[in-house]
Amino acid sequence: MAALDRKRDYVKVALQYAKAVISGKIPAGKYVRQACQRQVNDLHRFKGKASAYRFNPVLLDAAGQRYRPADRVCAFVECLSHIKGPLTGTLLRLEPWQVFILTTVFGWVKPNGRRRFRRCLVEVPRGNGKSAVSSAVGLYMLTADGEGGAEVYSLATTRDQARIVFGDAQSMARADRSFRSAFGIEVNAHNINVIRTGSKFEALSAEGSTLDGLNIHFGCIDELHAHKTRTVYDVVETGTGKRDNSLLWVITTAGSNRAGICYEVRTFVIKLLDGVFEDDSQFGIIYGLDDGDDWVTEASLIKANPNWGVSVRPEVLLPLQAKAMQLPSAVNNFKTKHLNEWVNADTSWMDMRAWDRCANPSLALAAYAGRPCWIGLDLASKTDIAALVLVFAHPEIDGAFAVFARYYLPEDTVHANGNSQYPGWMGSGRLTVTPGNVIDFSWIEADLIEFVSRHAVQAVAFDPFQATQLSTRMMSEGMPMIEVRPTVLNFSEPMKTLEALVLQGKLIHDGDPVLGWMASNVVAHLDAKDNIYPRKERPENKIDGIVALIMAISRAFLPGESVVLGSDYELMLL
Repeated sequence: MAALDRKRDYVKVALQYAKAVISGKIPAGKYVRQACQRQVNDLHRFKGKASAYRFNPVLLDAAGQRYRPADRVCAFVECLSHIKGPLTGTLLRLEPWQVFILTTVFGWVKPNGRRRFRRCLVEVPRGNGKSAVSSAVGLYMLTADGEGGAEVYSLATTRDQARIVFGDAQSMARADRSFRSAFGIEVNAHNINVIRTGSKFEALSAEGSTLDGLNIHFGCIDELHAHKTRTVYDVVETGTGKRDNSLLWVITTAGSNRAGICYEVRTFVIKLLDGVFEDDSQFGIIYGLDDGDDWVTEASLIKANPNWGVSVRPEVLLPLQAKAMQLPSAVNNFKTKHLNEWVNADTSWMDMRAWDRCANPSLALAAYAGRPCWIGLDLASKTDIAALVLVFAHPEIDGAFAVFARYYLPEDTVHANGNSQYPGWMGSGRLTVTPGNVIDFSWIEADLIEFVSRHAVQAVAFDPFQATQLSTRMMSEGMPMIEVRPTVLNFSEPMKTLEALVLQGKLIHDGDPVLGWMASNVVAHLDAKDNIYPRKERPENKIDGIVALIMAISRAFLPGESVVLGSDYELMLL
């Protein structure tokens, strides 16, 4: 292995990159700018011997050798070789954005020399070389981080995915005899061992491994967006807590499950970068576009892909972009994989950026006491989510509506479903959990009665499925119950109206994460007459809140009108 005496000034490269991003010289999205600004701020904030952290100080390794942690990890990586493509056999050379990430994550240490950052999220489009660098970092943590008995793992939901990072590390080690000799490495079919320190590097997956009881020094989770449950992430996060200098390293592209663990971690990082709260142990950087960026331009591709012109080739990506421009079915896949944009369904309906722009966290239901209100109620199955949505005319924005929602789920489903967000939504009060294994509709009835007492409810639109008894009881209470069957005839126009309101910024919500998730799950199916109807692609992608919202919108825009009921109910009209 080449000696670790490379002449490149990695810290200078990283700082130049950060300043170029902040100034706009290097085009980058909001969350990259914020990550760079955070590093620059920290360099000013943490100075002097009394600081909680120091950046890239001189440390002593177990052999008494002096080194600087940021420089050492970068030099180590650049002493390894490419093992794929036209550069096979040549030494890796870190791009400035990669140097920035490595120097930041490894350069900050506590006064005792232990790392500041214990968790790292790097979210970047496909093809930007994240797996190769992660493999090299894994080898560093195995051999050169000074940890006795280091346990290094590449983890994923499937064996094949878990072996991507491990396999690259395996090939790198096999290709460099001096590296193996210097550290006493033994490369086997299923692991890499360092005999003298008792350290190992393995690939593990949820489908074929027992993950409990791990004592992890470095856990690399590849493509976290593909994880349907939070099991692997939680195991690694718990397993790294047993060591003083461990690191949880997550690399991923954007995905399609806003209720999954990846989006949860991403949301945490975004709030951290936004300054909503502080966590000095979490590093995160997310490459992508900003609101208002036109995805069909080459400038957007350059902005989202930091390795543009290096491993991301214009001659490859530009034709794919042109294809997506001509083929609507390819748009979302292109945005997800190459622009790192979260899109929940392959043919999703809602513009989620426009939806997010409609959020007003200060919006409060109490401010609408006594105001006219339209309610949509989708009870769905007794073991599924039931949704109740209230719609009010916004008092300050002409033609706009304010939206509030409540959701109901049986307790057994919360714990058995596998949706990692349900417990959090329950704890924050977004999700009402009723005891047992079926929804207790009396909770919904109590909320309806409360809303009628506090607001001028004009109509309660309901789907008759599962609602016969509830609607009868509520009519006996004098509520204006109106049956709205889930047909294309009843849903198409209000669904189009809802979309138009969102695009115009006139559908105001409080940032409700449940309703946002459901909006991102909706697939709009167009018929020959351009009618649309809400659907979902997978059973776990719930859309009940949006269905209830469409029903409420249908009543708010059709005062004085009813629908074709086809039932024996004698319903109260608006």
